[in-house]
Amino acid sequence: MSDRESGDEQQEQQGQGSGEQELATKTLQIQSKRFYLDVKQNRRGRFIKIAEVGAGGKKSRLLLAMSTAAEFRDYLTDFSEHYASLGPPNPDNLPEDGKLKSETMIKDNRRYYLDLKENQRGRFLRVAQTRPRGGPRSQIAIPAQGMIEFRDALTDLLDEFGTDDHGESDEGQSELPESKYLRVENKVFYFDVGSNRRGVYLRVSEVRSNYRTAVTIPERSWGRFRDMLSEFVEGSTQTGTVAEAPKDVKETK
Repeated sequence: MSDRESGDEQQEQQGQGSGEQELATKTLQIQSKRFYLDVKQNRRGRFIKIAEVGAGGKKSRLLLAMSTAAEFRDYLTDFSEHYASLGPPNPDNLPEDGKLKSETMIKDNRRYYLDLKENQRGRFLRVAQTRPRGGPRSQIAIPAQGMIEFRDALTDLLDEFGTDDHGESDEGQSELPESKYLRVENKVFYFDVGSNRRGVYLRVSEVRSNYRTAVTIPERSWGRFRDMLSEFVEGSTQTGTVAEAPKDVKETK
């Protein structure tokens, strides 16, 4: 296991132990790479985790405070405009260090290095994050053609959850139901109740290996969803098509 992967696992374990909650997620497929953009919240505030999954399944991750994500969004516009102004790639006339444009972001004790680079395989934006106390770098590489799509997805999340690192007030958060999950065969369904400036919502996430999707249900629609599910359950019971409960799901009283 590499130092980067080891550091990512430790980071995830620390997040799980600090009451980390996922508020939203977006998935992007850019060329052979898949990117996950997750808005998360813990006792320290809100942040965005960006995960890159390469064609071979290799994972790389970055963590950005909401304010840093907004700064990164703006830089994506600058880099995209610079990329659009460049002529066609010329493999015989590559920059000596491969860099076409560079910027740096600083947030507390973290530094982010943004480099638009070019090599024999094409042009891409490399984003490297240094870890506190001299830990190993983590980095992702976004194909240059996908920078606009990446920026737009990030903008959607920032428009919904804002750029305040500390999120909204925690007042009333303790009244929200606790998260639950259900394991069915090779799938896990997570049920997370959260809130934002639009109100309370239920996020239902389906997770399998190398696959994740989610739907968000506003609180005002819960009753209608419940009634519709009840109709399906009652109809299946009458026709005798209800599947037997998996053995690993225990009945609760």
